[in-house]
Amino acid sequence: MRSGRASTTRVTAIEMEWKPISEAQVLDLINESRKCMNPLERRFWDAISFHPEKWQQHPYGASGSGFWAVAVIGRTVVWYNDIEHGFNRSQYLKFGQIPQDGYWCNQDDLEVQIKQLMDFVATG
Repeated sequence: MRSGRASTTRVTAIEMEWKPISEAQVLDLINESRKCMNPLERRFWDAISFHPEKWQQHPYGASGSGFWAVAVIGRTVVWYNDIEHGFNRSQYLKFGQIPQDGYWCNQDDLEVQIKQLMDFVATG
């Protein structure tokens, strides 16, 4: 029991300190990652990316009004988890919503997700 209470207190303290990342900060991360991409990766990125927009995700994204989605291809969304500080990709059913089972806490740079997505598209 005692450890459960301590855990709850710790989570509450972390949540109180955490602040959602701004659109400008996400754009900075994208621009830095784009510099690391080779020409083929940049063309792929340019084809699937869009201006960052908040997508809903419950329960983890609720306190920050969602997470920043930055690209879509088919039913896959690439998004930034500002709680864990990394880019992720998830399957979605409804545009604008990252499903609960689509929550990931990768701490990848964007170019890593783009390379993996390109490999997936190329090889299935």
